[in-house]
Amino acid sequence: MTADPTIRTNLRSGGRAARRAARAAPLDRALRPIRPGMSGGAYSPLSQADVEKIHHTALDALERIGLADAPQSGIDSLTAAGCTLGNDGRLRFPRALVEDTLARANRSVTLFSRDGQTDLNLSGTRVHYGTAGAAVHMVDVDGRAYRESTLQDLHDAARICDALDNIHFVQRPMVARDITDSRELDLNTIYACCSGTFKHIGTSFTDASFVAPAVEMLHMIAGGEEKWRERPFVSNSNCFVVPPMKFATESCLVMEECIRHGVPVLLLSAGMAGATAPSTIAGAIVQAVAECLAGLVYVNAVSPGHPAIFGTWPFGLDLRTGAMTGGSGEQALLTAGCAQMHRFYGLPGGAAAGIADAKLPDMQAGWEQMCSNVMAGLSGLNMVYEAAGMHASLLGFCHESLILGDDLIGQALRCVRGIEVTDETLALDQIAEVCLGGSGHYLGTAQTLSRMQADHVYPTLGDRTSPKEWEEKGKPDLLHKARERKEEILSRRSPARLPPDLDRVIRERFPIHLPS
Repeated sequence: MTADPTIRTNLRSGGRAARRAARAAPLDRALRPIRPGMSGGAYSPLSQADVEKIHHTALDALERIGLADAPQSGIDSLTAAGCTLGNDGRLRFPRALVEDTLARANRSVTLFSRDGQTDLNLSGTRVHYGTAGAAVHMVDVDGRAYRESTLQDLHDAARICDALDNIHFVQRPMVARDITDSRELDLNTIYACCSGTFKHIGTSFTDASFVAPAVEMLHMIAGGEEKWRERPFVSNSNCFVVPPMKFATESCLVMEECIRHGVPVLLLSAGMAGATAPSTIAGAIVQAVAECLAGLVYVNAVSPGHPAIFGTWPFGLDLRTGAMTGGSGEQALLTAGCAQMHRFYGLPGGAAAGIADAKLPDMQAGWEQMCSNVMAGLSGLNMVYEAAGMHASLLGFCHESLILGDDLIGQALRCVRGIEVTDETLALDQIAEVCLGGSGHYLGTAQTLSRMQADHVYPTLGDRTSPKEWEEKGKPDLLHKARERKEEILSRRSPARLPPDLDRVIRERFPIHLPS
């Protein structure tokens, strides 16, 4: 009896559909080709001799030049630890003090998430990408225009980040310009982020007196002070220095207050090469390292072993115009060099990458964002800040670019993972099977199918179709697809939203501006 060809066709097509569905299904997190915390470190722009020269020069700068403008509380802590206060008001750091601090500093910091699902292990060369910055504008891709950023924009950014696999943490990427009171701004920034994402959050404080009420809110969200201190899911991004080589007095007071309340601290030194830092890449790294070493001594003088991230963030400058060059090759080298210094010290570290000087998510933005993100990851940078969404040299933030950045970082992470060389991946048996009496190609072989998801990263929005297929699909536009993805994410209620009873209590206690 002859089989019905229609049945055979349906069986084949059904089998193909099932296989496609199986291949499209999300992999278990442990089996994914890329994931948070993969180890980088394959790229080293500096030789070992270079690294040691930078280290010793930074120690010389701390011993000979020191830092000015510490608050009195900082002077008291640092002189008690072994610093000397000169007649010129500058605190100088003996080499032995710095080296002793390095020996006892916290070398493994965990930045916790609120639900425990996306904790970040900052040790060795584990790489994590996330947002950061203080943009004052939102990029309107439809109108090709900029407008002031709002609290709703910040909340929406947190919600989008929560849905993106390759955005591992959410440091506040923009300022809510519609809130003019500084205290209310700091409180609402935390609320907007916490109600938008479970991932670890970074924020800053305008004044030391604002820390206590903000931490009170965090205690309420965590379920009490003890639970907060066990798993602090918000850290303080602290610009504790005003380069060159001066403490930022008010920020230092904020830092001291955060330490008292168990808030992890990012020690952020953000000199501009050619303006507030030396114009050479090596010189800018020296100053950033010296300033962050001073911050590390400061933190450990206040509370030994307190979780601190070594945040060397030197930025590039176009010396022809004075414009920032966040998307330049020089910026990529600055960040990679800083990452190598973090490895030398064995300290959890962070720096900036992924910044676009381009005003819109266009080809310029693509090359700028990819260049530094890849180099940061290959260098083993623990925290890659400002990795997605940042435009106009940190002045603008774009939701659509944030979504596109998730695809971009996925490819960067694949570079970080590198090349696996084993008997299986060398594939000699496969080559023999295919070439000696086999099909002559590897399409559809068991080995190819078994590894196609575990080895390869497939873009969510990126288009790999042929021109014919692209035309048949209506010539889809990348920004249009990003806009649709944004609308789809924001159409759903935030999974991280606070329980109604808790939300009501927080709103009764604090002036929350975000609509309920």
